[in-house]
Amino acid sequence: MTRIISGFAGSLTLAVPKSGTRPTSDRVREAIFSALDSRDALHGMRVLDLYAGSGALGLEAASRGARVVTLVENSYGAAAMCRKNGEAVQRSAPKGTELKIAVSSQAVQSFLAATKDGFDVVFIDPPYDLSEVELGHNLSALAPLLADDALVVLERSSRSPEPQWGAGLALERRKDYGDTTVWYAAPAEHPAP
Repeated sequence: MTRIISGFAGSLTLAVPKSGTRPTSDRVREAIFSALDSRDALHGMRVLDLYAGSGALGLEAASRGARVVTLVENSYGAAAMCRKNGEAVQRSAPKGTELKIAVSSQAVQSFLAATKDGFDVVFIDPPYDLSEVELGHNLSALAPLLADDALVVLERSSRSPEPQWGAGLALERRKDYGDTTVWYAAPAEHPAP
C-alpha cells in the first residue's frame, strides 16, 4: 500500500498500477522529504515528477506545499492512476489552496523537449533497467529547465553507477538505503550549499 506520508493529504492511500512500476518505499520517501523539508525546498515550488508511476513523489510534494506539480508517465495505465491520485490529493487540499496538478502521458524525453515550463524540484525515479545513456540524455535535456537554485532527486539501484550528469548538473550528495541509492544534484552554475 502506498500512501501520502505528511501534509494536508497525509494518510491518503494512493492507487498503484498492478505491474510495470516500482514504488519508492515509505522509508526512502520519508528520508527524501525529510531532507527537502529541512531545506524548506517545497513550499510554493514547481515540482516535476519524471517516470511518475503512481505519482507518489510529486503528490507527496503537493501535500507538503508545492504549488505546481507535473507528473510525467508514459504508461497509459499508470498515467490514469496518476490522474486519479492527483484528483484525490486536489480534493484534500484546504479551501483557497492554489495547487495545480497536471499529468502528461508521454515519454520523458518527448516531454522535456516540448515543455517551456521551469522547475524548482525534480524527482526522477526511472525503471532500474533504463540505460545510463538514456538517463544521461534526460539529465542533459532537463538542465536548461531548472531554476538557479533547483534540486534534482534521482533514485536508482545501488548497483547502478553514478549518473552522467552532463555539463548542466553537479552532484551534491548521495545517500544509500539498502538496494536504493538517492542522488541529489543541483544546476552546475549554482550548486546548492
